[in-house]
Amino acid sequence: MTEPLLSVKNLRVEFPGPRGPVEVVRGVSFDLGRERLGIVGESGSGKSLTARALLRLIPPPARVRQEALRFDGMDLAAMSERQMRRVRGARISMVMQDPKFSLNPVMTIGSQIAEALRVHGTLPRGQIRARVIEMLTQVRIHDPEHVMGLYPHEVSGGMGQRVMIAMMLIPEPDILIADEPTSALDVSVQAQVLDLIETMIARNGMGLILISHDLKLVARYCDRVLVMYRGEVVEALEAGRLDAAAHPYTRGLLESVPRMNETRRLLPVLDRAWDTEGRGT
Repeated sequence: MTEPLLSVKNLRVEFPGPRGPVEVVRGVSFDLGRERLGIVGESGSGKSLTARALLRLIPPPARVRQEALRFDGMDLAAMSERQMRRVRGARISMVMQDPKFSLNPVMTIGSQIAEALRVHGTLPRGQIRARVIEMLTQVRIHDPEHVMGLYPHEVSGGMGQRVMIAMMLIPEPDILIADEPTSALDVSVQAQVLDLIETMIARNGMGLILISHDLKLVARYCDRVLVMYRGEVVEALEAGRLDAAAHPYTRGLLESVPRMNETRRLLPVLDRAWDTEGRGT
């Protein structure tokens, strides 16, 4: 049997609190091949912290523990920080939620994408500009030479997100983590950005972890779905079978989504009576 590209077993993240440590990611386990995996759940369920823990981007005083955290046969947990810098960006890239807070406001678009290529790539200096233009063209930005000279505040939210995708994909990583990549975009631009990510993933044969609140969106763009509730994976299923979800929390999330032909007077809210351990109170 082929070893998965990424293997996570019993991942835990805790922060110090006034009454002792608070565990916010509790025993998350999954494998990822060259496929599209969605992670869904409410705000605070631990989705983004799980993704950051994979890249070892959670600094002290937080504490991260795991039984296994392996990528392409390598033990990520045992790597030095210097070794991890060769993995981040180059082999596992992460698109953050909002380009306004992720792009450097005092560097031009072209400089930032070129920097990602210089740090993680081996192209001669003379070829970097051509590669940046090619990448901006691939993410469907018209007049890329003009856009290269702009600063982040001079581009729209949709274009900024495409720039972020270009920057993360230009080193040609094996895995792309997309953390709410469309949360700041309107519906029409959301579809364009997600279609773009899907095309790039298929073209490069990469693995994708798509983090989102939107179950229907994840069902459309992913192969499998993990549903997280208060730091735990409560259900894992194929994206195409999302409507057959059995866990009460997943069912509650699905029922809370408005429908195009809505006939209900009131939208249901999550009934957490199923949480017999008291976590839902």
